[in-house]
Amino acid sequence: MTMERFTFDGHAGDALAARLDMPDGPHLATALFAHCFTCGKDITAARRIAARLASMGIAVLRFDFTGLGHSAGEFANTTFTSNVDDLVRAAESLADKGMAPTLLIGHSLGGAAVLKAAGEIPSIKAVVTIGAPFDPGHVTHNFGDALDKIEVDGKAEVSLAGRPFTIGKDFVHDVASSELAPAIAKLGRALLVMHAPLDTTVGIENAANIFMAAKHPKSFVTLDDADHLVSRPDDAEYAAEVIAAWSDRYLELTPPAPPPGAPEGIVRVSEADANGFLQDVNSGPHHHTLADEPEAYGGTNRGMSPYGYLSAGLGACTSMTIRMYARRKGWPLSHVSVDVSHDKVHAQDANEPTGAKVDTFTREIRLEGDLDADQRKRLLEIADKCPVHRTLETKSHIKTVLLDA
Repeated sequence: MTMERFTFDGHAGDALAARLDMPDGPHLATALFAHCFTCGKDITAARRIAARLASMGIAVLRFDFTGLGHSAGEFANTTFTSNVDDLVRAAESLADKGMAPTLLIGHSLGGAAVLKAAGEIPSIKAVVTIGAPFDPGHVTHNFGDALDKIEVDGKAEVSLAGRPFTIGKDFVHDVASSELAPAIAKLGRALLVMHAPLDTTVGIENAANIFMAAKHPKSFVTLDDADHLVSRPDDAEYAAEVIAAWSDRYLELTPPAPPPGAPEGIVRVSEADANGFLQDVNSGPHHHTLADEPEAYGGTNRGMSPYGYLSAGLGACTSMTIRMYARRKGWPLSHVSVDVSHDKVHAQDANEPTGAKVDTFTREIRLEGDLDADQRKRLLEIADKCPVHRTLETKSHIKTVLLDA
């Protein structure tokens, strides 16, 4: 994905700093992400979700709420309502660029904000919450003894996640009086509620209340033992995968026609983790998988290796070719399966001189059904007619072009 700096005016006219993550390929839709209370646009979960959505053609705008991160303004003067207003302003700014958002994603108090804001953004088709409170006033339990001082002095400094923040009386009163149930009941959009049962910051009962208040279509997905910030890479990856698969159903992503010379379209591979080898592999917006290396070679083993994908292509093509031939002949083939193994390891192969080894793919084919010996023999011969088999056995031409960053 490519990143664009983006600035827009928040509810009070302050310049809010945003990051617009654009797909490397066709732009098919736009999402707007709201971060958690006192967090920022660049937390682990936000980065991974944005990268995953961008890989399927969905641009993602992440921004720092007023007074946080790189955004201007005074955080002490903000409220829950002003955060909702900032979201609406962000959506309007995107619409002015011809990129009206169709997906809202909110984390923690940002999740409560997107539930409230969705009704004010006509373009929205789907909403996702992650660890969101049903009662926005829930956040005030983080203020402890400072609540009395805030009430008396109008504001007070509190420590949140080890950082000092000044909280104003208007914020406390606003979140205390904010109710989400009416907005959720009238949401009128598809809703995905994601929550970790062991979340000690916002209890799982909040997710249950949000889900029960909403009307269909609605979905609930547990984040298992993730923490509130979804800070572990594996948990962020899982959340990103679920959101991508779920949103594909509701956003009506329509890819353009494939470019000339590429009848099957473009397969796009992009880094998912610059510290390891994890890759997002996309063929259009609807087909996604992960590529990785085994842990023994510095990877995280969250996807097949590159040679694994070569083997998968050979196996799939072999099975399809056999099925097509048997179907055309009307033969009683009830099932076919192909086991493929490869004798080289990608990580070792990368540093070897050309021609040092010969690649060997071994196929073990199982044919089920009331087939006679001649039919089984012929189907085995047909396996060698598989197009991928022929490609691997012949010399291919690979043309490489370096694109501008």
